[in-house]
Amino acid sequence: MTRILTRTDLQELLHPADCIQVLREGFAVSTPTGSPGRRMRTDLPFPGTATALLPGLLPGTPAYTVKVNAKFPGATPALRGVICLHSGTDGELLALIDSATVTAWRTGLAAALATDLIARPAADARAVGVIGAGAQAELTVRGLRTLRSWDRLVVHDSDPQRAAAFARRHDGTVASTPVEVAATADVVLLATWSREPLLRLRDLLPGQHLTALGADEPGKQEVAPDVLLAARLIVDDATLVTAHGALANAGLPSSTAAASLGEVIRGEAPARSDSRELTAYTPVGLPWQDLALSWLALQRARATGTGTTLDLLS
Repeated sequence: MTRILTRTDLQELLHPADCIQVLREGFAVSTPTGSPGRRMRTDLPFPGTATALLPGLLPGTPAYTVKVNAKFPGATPALRGVICLHSGTDGELLALIDSATVTAWRTGLAAALATDLIARPAADARAVGVIGAGAQAELTVRGLRTLRSWDRLVVHDSDPQRAAAFARRHDGTVASTPVEVAATADVVLLATWSREPLLRLRDLLPGQHLTALGADEPGKQEVAPDVLLAARLIVDDATLVTAHGALANAGLPSSTAAASLGEVIRGEAPARSDSRELTAYTPVGLPWQDLALSWLALQRARATGTGTTLDLLS
């Protein structure tokens, strides 16, 4: 039987702290997959793109995922698709899962985990800035709240009403420009569709941390190349970030990255050298992250009877 899990189902089944824990465990695995994850993207003869991530694999998890997404920036939601969760024993399709929700949660909560690990301790980083007040920033802030506290949050979005709504939800204030956010925040979260750098090195402060989520496909840039070169840069996967992410779009080599998040979590590389070092995290997103959250959701759905089941082979 195949279980169908909708956005509403997933919001009932998943909790930020639990998701962060399974993501931390996945990053801690030296080689999360026996074979490298693949990310394939193509333009469409419509106002959007299609992306597939496969296979999602994790040691100890008897299943794998294949995710297919469509990105249409003018649509609401802009990301739509499905995650196919298959048995590793016989290939049975165990679940069809809304990919927009899983993608927002795994991206935002992995970003929260990385931000907490790389930024200065909460006692020294009392202001958080958000540039791009969408679903991924929402999950990052929610996740970060489970890991640390702060005194002030400031937010900017190209849509002032969306920025104002985000600020109300999180007891923050609105900034008129990205540069204004960077001038006041110790930690800056970027989650936008920008194709031009929103921040340059001259806009940043000593000891600041940036988590930039938007440069996940060709042509997208949130921070200028001089930021990536000056910062201690942490990535999720140097090969993929160089092929599809921030380094690819800036024309920089994989050697620009100082370490991976997995190396930081395993204690193989420091997150930062001192309190005045500029740091950045620029992930592209990995297939195993989809599996980690999908498997967690399926186990809870089975236990609670959540979702709809059907027999596709009937």
